[in-house]
Amino acid sequence: MENVRIYEIPACRMVSSGRGMFGDGPLEAFDAWMSGQKRSAFPRDFLWFDGEGFVWYYLHEDGMSVPPEFKIVDFEGGLYAVAAGKDGDEADTARVKAEIRAFIQKSGCFEEDDSRTELGNIITPPSAQKAMGYCQMDYYVPVRVK
Repeated sequence: MENVRIYEIPACRMVSSGRGMFGDGPLEAFDAWMSGQKRSAFPRDFLWFDGEGFVWYYLHEDGMSVPPEFKIVDFEGGLYAVAAGKDGDEADTARVKAEIRAFIQKSGCFEEDDSRTELGNIITPPSAQKAMGYCQMDYYVPVRVK
């Protein structure tokens, strides 16, 4: 069975943390707000690096109370090739992303979509994180049908 799956994120609106680095104000405030949201069956947050810092998104829902320091942005959505790896382990991240890219090339029907950014999200619930001592992260590489 393949370890890479194709996932579609529909066009939607997202709450944005704005750019920051872990340990500074914007991401810490966003994490505190996001952690107070009701948990769902699937993570609703996506992290990406814009070349200068991290930006964290959270799926916006009508009626949601969003602090004024966070913007609500339009998210283009699209197809992604996705696989899980160990968060914070650079060698494992490189391995997972190489597997994703090999899958894309082997598929013959997809190609990377460089017009969109890679995303990531932690898929490990807090109780499992505590038991395992680490988090699993899904890595999203944007693709399009050839």
